[in-house]
Amino acid sequence: MPRLAVFALVVCALAVAAAVVSFIQGSWLGIVWILMAGISSNMAWFYVRKAKMERAAGAGQEGAAAAG
Repeated sequence: MPRLAVFALVVCALAVAAAVVSFIQGSWLGIVWILMAGISSNMAWFYVRKAKMERAAGAGQEGAAAAG
């Protein structure tokens, strides 16, 4: 898993924890933390997908070079 994806997942988990604490304390600031968790989870998904596509493209180029 790419390093940026791991960092984004850590941020997502911390944002969810902060949202829970915020809502337990009765603060509506938890909405901001939920939004941050959503953005960071999308970033993690993007970086994982990007790495997977780069690996597939690299394997395709190696296969084409071996055939040619």
